Amino acid sequence: MESCGRVVSSTLAIFLVLHLGLIPIMAEQKELQIGVAGQAVILNCRDIPQGMGVTWRYSKAVIRLFRTTHLKGKATMTDRSEINPTSKHLKVLDLRLSDAGTYTCEYGSHTVSISLHVFKLTVSLDGHFLPNEVPKLTLMQNSTHPLPNLNITLFNNNNNIVRPKFLQNETPQKYTLMLKQLEATDSGTWMCHIRSDSPLINQNISFDLKVLGFQNPYSERKYATVDSTVILSWHLNFQQIKWKEGFTGQMNWKQQESATAHELLDFNVTARGEQHETKKISRFQFEIPESKPKSTIQVELSKVHFNHSGQYQCQLAYNGRHTHSKIELVVMKVSADPVGPLSRGAEMTLICQVSSPLPSNTHLLWKHMNGTPIDIKKSKQHEVKVEVKVSAAGVWSCHLVEDNDSKISLNYIVEEAPVWLSYVVIGASVGGSILVFGLACLCIISGISWQHRRQRAKRMIRARQYLLENKTCQCQHRLNK
Repeated sequence: MESCGRVVSSTLAIFLVLHLGLIPIMAEQKELQIGVAGQAVILNCRDIPQGMGVTWRYSKAVIRLFRTTHLKGKATMTDRSEINPTSKHLKVLDLRLSDAGTYTCEYGSHTVSISLHVFKLTVSLDGHFLPNEVPKLTLMQNSTHPLPNLNITLFNNNNNIVRPKFLQNETPQKYTLMLKQLEATDSGTWMCHIRSDSPLINQNISFDLKVLGFQNPYSERKYATVDSTVILSWHLNFQQIKWKEGFTGQMNWKQQESATAHELLDFNVTARGEQHETKKISRFQFEIPESKPKSTIQVELSKVHFNHSGQYQCQLAYNGRHTHSKIELVVMKVSADPVGPLSRGAEMTLICQVSSPLPSNTHLLWKHMNGTPIDIKKSKQHEVKVEVKVSAAGVWSCHLVEDNDSKISLNYIVEEAPVWLSYVVIGASVGGSILVFGLACLCIISGISWQHRRQRAKRMIRARQYLLENKTCQCQHRLNK
């Protein structure tokens, strides 16, 4: 019985000792918090009694004390921190990668230990890009614990998963990712999702990509007819993406790919988004419309000539980098050979022509407006000209057709010559023939007459020479006698 009491006493003593030893351990609570460099983080110190003071430390160095007033410590983040008077939580502003570590919150006999794991995500070129450029993302982490291997997933501005190219990591602290070539439509807020099982991390970091460019970035083909009015437009996206930097640009024209480019205008956009344009060439007939949509570069050709065709290129320049968008203007014209009213029984050739070769899905088509399907003439692939012979008056229309859709058309009216004009033409033809025949006869007669006169002159010359020789002989004979 006595031995049993000793056992019970010993057990109680051991339990009491363990209980007393666990009190400080239970009083020190530990937790993991995640912070992102450049942002603010709030370190929570829970269940602090009302009116009790608190001391925040970083690696044993005092950050801030709160009793009745705030007191500063000497930790590195002291000037970027503040204590909430009500909750006693510590807020660290403009977090830095070096701020990772162990933070302690002390109140009464309690100590709360917080391990702060800091991530820093940086984007090349400060997140400002032009189309076709490739962003590089660098993710770094810092903690007092061993750094975990991270599972990283990227989401674009449409919340679709993007598969970046991971470059060789120098250390577990650093991850480098290369994205695809950007387009203007990639502008917006992207998301980097970071996950780890040990320690348990599930963190999202958002970042902005701004891609300065054109809302119509791809090469465009525009069709126009001679003497029509055409407007060439490039829509910029700098206001849509809230681009707060200044940039410049210019618009060039060249008639062919290998030809010399001519600068038509230049422009600049200020950091406030104000747009200014200046014409650079006067001999090229174009105007800058006074009223046009915002963030738009426009030129108007009020009376298109056939030689206005070619490539019009708008170029943006930012920090020594360039991007451009091109519009190819194709001009169509119609003509006739011979020009003028069509006489009865005569033929005329109608010619429809464009300024540059057409793509395989586009062709020229002559149609007789009051005709039958037989009165249709279609160009062959890549032909720039199609001709049709007509022998009757009427309206003919040339269409430029792309994928069975008529883009532009131009009419040519074949007029029939009046009857009296036909008689005049016939009479003139007959009269002309008679005149030509008469002139030919006259020329023949004149030629024969001239030939006779020439022969007569030769005979007279020979006769004179003969007489002269005879007289000379008779004189010599008399002298000899």
